[in-house]
Amino acid sequence: MGGKLFAEQGAYLVTLARRTISEYLKSGKMISPERGEGPLSEERGVFVTLETFPGHELRGCIGYPLPMKPLARAVVDNAVNAATGDPRFPEVKPSELNSLVIEVSVLSVPERIKVRNPSEYPSKIKIGEDGLIIRYGYASGLLLPQVPVEWNWNEREFLNNLCQKAGLPPTMWQSASVEIEKFQAQIFTEEKPGGKIIEKRLIR
Repeated sequence: MGGKLFAEQGAYLVTLARRTISEYLKSGKMISPERGEGPLSEERGVFVTLETFPGHELRGCIGYPLPMKPLARAVVDNAVNAATGDPRFPEVKPSELNSLVIEVSVLSVPERIKVRNPSEYPSKIKIGEDGLIIRYGYASGLLLPQVPVEWNWNEREFLNNLCQKAGLPPTMWQSASVEIEKFQAQIFTEEKPGGKIIEKRLIR
């Protein structure tokens, strides 16, 4: 993982995501963020997640699994994508923004999980710590570390749902033909729409 973010840097990214979405929904224009220093200037993988409030139903989630752009720029891109480009949901309307909570997950670089036998995968995963990526041919799927905690999945359920996210049979992770990677994330979220921003600690 690149440099660890301080609380104020994480808060800046969440605030930046909210400003970006608000401006884009009003004018169609993308914010040009300051490059920043330290981790904010590094190329990092990042996801922006939108949830309804109250209720915390998913409303959009898009990101870069791999480092592609400086972190602040990547947050701007994916804030817009989460609000307007997630194919699972209609575009966010300006009137919705005040009832959405914004979450930013800053990712470590994914590393392949090495196993002698696929049956070892569950023992190599830590719920509440690891996110997962599966690759098989042209198919791929990703689940963030917070997902199995929110759904109270065990390791095998996590792997089954990862396969389904990639459009594969749920037990495909048991095949020697798949590649599975894991990563970690620092997660910053609003406690309520536009409210205090905290670093989320995943507790199972």
